[in-house]
Amino acid sequence: MPYRICKTIEIESGHMLSKHPEKCRFPHGHTRTVEFVLESDTLDDRQMVCDFKVIKETMDSFLDQYDHAMCVNTDDPMFATFKEAFGERVIAFEKIDPTTEVIAKTIFDHFQARLNECAEDSTRLYPVRPNVRVVKVRVWETVSSWSEYQA
Repeated sequence: MPYRICKTIEIESGHMLSKHPEKCRFPHGHTRTVEFVLESDTLDDRQMVCDFKVIKETMDSFLDQYDHAMCVNTDDPMFATFKEAFGERVIAFEKIDPTTEVIAKTIFDHFQARLNECAEDSTRLYPVRPNVRVVKVRVWETVSSWSEYQA
């Protein structure tokens, strides 16, 4: 049975779902909690899967782009207007609605790539062993609704 750790980070972000038949097609926001779950079959020499600081260090700047930003499908008729008005606070999702499911996969993919980079860097203060795996990323949209992506 592997060891697992979980770190959560909270962000405020919005989206609009152009394909939605009702209210969600309009701009709206959520207090999102993002859970990062890692596992390893063994512990490192500090008796950890890896330090929680690794998750924070690797994901803070990436998640900061979502904080107080609006995720919008590039096919949405309002995309250009939003992008012109709000610039970097509008995150483009190329021809796809930024549902919580899509956002969870986007975050997972970035986290997996960053963790792989960390495992290759033996000079890190907080090392990551190659056998540390990303199990899943879960994104809570509300206190009662979440989506997750796992490999």
